[in-house]
Amino acid sequence: MDELITFRDIIKKSVLNLGAFTNVSWVDMCLSLLVAFAVGMFIYYVYRVCYRGVVYSHNYNVTFVLMTIITALIIMTISTNIVLSLGMVGALSIVRFRTAVKDPMDIVYMFWAISAGIAAGAKIYSVAIVGSLVVGLTIWWLTRRKEASSPYLLILHYEAIAEDEVKRRIRKMNAVLKSKTVRKELTELTVELRIRDDNTAFVNDFSALEGVKDVVLVSYNGEYAQ
Repeated sequence: MDELITFRDIIKKSVLNLGAFTNVSWVDMCLSLLVAFAVGMFIYYVYRVCYRGVVYSHNYNVTFVLMTIITALIIMTISTNIVLSLGMVGALSIVRFRTAVKDPMDIVYMFWAISAGIAAGAKIYSVAIVGSLVVGLTIWWLTRRKEASSPYLLILHYEAIAEDEVKRRIRKMNAVLKSKTVRKELTELTVELRIRDDNTAFVNDFSALEGVKDVVLVSYNGEYAQ
C-alpha cells in the first residue's frame, strides 16, 4: 500500500511539475522582441524593394513585421510551460486564414517572418539574424537578375482586310496565340511574345497597317497583366 501511494505521489508530482511555469527574464524578453522587430523591419524592407507583383500593399507588408513579433511572443509564452505549449498547438491547429494569396512569393515572406519569430522567441538569435540575411540576399539577387527577353501581351483590333498581313507578321514573331474574338466587322487578337532589349518598334508597324484600328502592348508575367 505504501508503494502504491508513493507511486501515486510521484505521478501527481510529475504532473504538477509539467504544469509549473518558468519565468522569462526581462532581459531575454526585451532582447527577443528587439531582434524580432529588427528582423521584421528587414523583411519589410526586402519586400518593398524586391516586390514584383501588380499592386504593392503597404498594410500587407506591415503584417510581416507584426507577424515576426507576435510569433516571438507566442514562442516565449509556450516555452514557459509544457502543458500550455500543448494546448497552444491544439488551439492554433483550428485557425484558418481565408485571405487569398495571389503571389506565391508572399507565402515565402510569411514563412520567413514566422521562422524568424520562432528563432527570436526561442532565443536563438544567430539563426534569426544570419538566416534572415541569407534569405534576404537570395531574394534580392534573384529578383535583380534580368532575363534576356521579357514576356508581353500584344492585343490587336483589326478589320478583315488586315487579316492575312497580321497573321504573317505574327508567325514571323513566333508568338503564342492566347485568344481571338471575332465580331461582325472587327477582330480582337491577343498573343504572347517575348521582346529583347525593350524593342517595341513593331507596335508602330502594326498600327500603320491598313485595317488595324488599335494596338496595345502590355507587360505580362504569365498570370497578371501589368
